[in-house]
Amino acid sequence: MKFLSSLLLASASANEYPRGNTIKLGRVDSLRKQFKSKGIDYSHEDYANTLQHKFLGDGHSEPITNYMDAQYYGTIHIGTPPQEFSVIFDTGSSNLWVPSTKCKFTNVACFLHRKYDSQSSTSWKADGQEFAIQYGSGSLSGFCSTDAVEVAGVWVQDQKFAEAVEEPGITFVAAKFDGIMGLGYPSIAVNKITPPVNNMIEQGLLSDGMFSFFLNRTANAEDGGELTIGGVDNSRFTGDFSWNEVTRQAYWQIKMDNFEVQGKGVSACGGNENGCQVIVDSGTSLLAVPKNLAEEINHAIGAFQFANGEWIVPCRHMDTMPDIDFTLNGKVYTLTPEDYVMKIAAEGQEQCISGFMGMDIPPPAGPLWILGDVFMGKYYTAFDFDNNRVGFAELA
Repeated sequence: MKFLSSLLLASASANEYPRGNTIKLGRVDSLRKQFKSKGIDYSHEDYANTLQHKFLGDGHSEPITNYMDAQYYGTIHIGTPPQEFSVIFDTGSSNLWVPSTKCKFTNVACFLHRKYDSQSSTSWKADGQEFAIQYGSGSLSGFCSTDAVEVAGVWVQDQKFAEAVEEPGITFVAAKFDGIMGLGYPSIAVNKITPPVNNMIEQGLLSDGMFSFFLNRTANAEDGGELTIGGVDNSRFTGDFSWNEVTRQAYWQIKMDNFEVQGKGVSACGGNENGCQVIVDSGTSLLAVPKNLAEEINHAIGAFQFANGEWIVPCRHMDTMPDIDFTLNGKVYTLTPEDYVMKIAAEGQEQCISGFMGMDIPPPAGPLWILGDVFMGKYYTAFDFDNNRVGFAELA
């Protein structure tokens, strides 16, 4: 009887996660896809080099990303009355920034997007601290302000954020989103600013210190997915989560036990008792792995490399390509070719691009793998600040 009671308790508690506040995500073709469709090339190597900066060092000076492949964005509001902005929700950084009405006249990206006007907000408080994030193409810079911020219907008061006055490169010019909202740990925030979700937790606005993603990767779907803060959306997943302990509280970094391309003799991580360290990053579209291994993986799936560094697979071979296994905390997660190959229309023709790219991050931060949206899109993914863990569940 005692055993039965314990079993029922375990079964009942398995799915009793708090239901949080949900915000719908929009989805557009990534800038890479948009450029490819117009015959504009973008170097895969440039992308890797820029992305690499994000995870170098201790994360304080360069918590950056390249959003060339970003597809998912949502709406937040800042100020009183509310000013609306579209932002990328990025688990690989920890700051909130939006363009400012005080942006420089040379900032083309600023003029093409919505801008925060502090003088129009009765809840704005001046701060003035300088703010800068280093990107491969230059520095995004501005200054800090404090105001009320709304995400998924939850208003957090006295939230410090950055007003951007200078944005580098072409990425932000063509982007659908206005700014970035970081969901990483406070330890990697520029200027040690407490991120919005952590502020919500501190102010007692959330019933649980968890947030979760459903990223819809169905072709041409209007529903891009959703972000839920303060819990999960139980309608989006089935069964229970398999949890992974965060090994370093900066990015959402966890241990991977093993990696294998089925039937091709390509594997990694299993020969090391510490496995491989991977970062689960909603702000990265691809799967980033050490360069030597990326070459092995791409050869194993039948890909060949273009001069720009992209790995292309013949679309007609999709049916014969291998499945790929990721083992996390003893559970095997399998990606099929439909999961790890991105289909892009380029000059009227369909191209199939491997989701695996090479990127070397040296010690002490690395070596690291990045599990981006290609992986997250296959599973409902939860990030738990209270228990320092990342969980994956099967999509409903």
